[in-house]
Amino acid sequence: MDSSPIDLRLLNDYQRNFPLTARPFAAIADELGTSEAEVIERFAALRAEGKLARIGPVIRPHAVGASTLAAMAVPPDEVEAIATLIAARAEVNHCYEREHPVNLWFVVTAADETAVNAVLTAIELHTGRKVIDLPLLAAYHIDLGFPL
Repeated sequence: MDSSPIDLRLLNDYQRNFPLTARPFAAIADELGTSEAEVIERFAALRAEGKLARIGPVIRPHAVGASTLAAMAVPPDEVEAIATLIAARAEVNHCYEREHPVNLWFVVTAADETAVNAVLTAIELHTGRKVIDLPLLAAYHIDLGFPL
């Protein structure tokens, strides 16, 4: 990875324990000996370079609202169009293709189970494809942070 020392610190040190303050970028700047503006600028650049997807919390499933993993079998020539339609929904927090007959997967999050089911139904109506609902049966903690 070709990154500056500050970029490496931003990517490595704040995968966990991101400051929960009114001005988290200022707190990070204080820790790194730089300015709040530079921290914000560097995070924006890292995102633009594809080295950072998002800054935000990871919330335990069903701690707030309801969610489900869903999947669809989509012909290869329709995957991009249907994935774009699904990913555009505010309730979908990620959508991805897998190499399998059931090839399009996504997570729907909403206020409650009724709202989640309404989203799944709407996706079926708009795509003309059956949605397979794969609700969480048992939760496992997988730490997705790793040292760079």
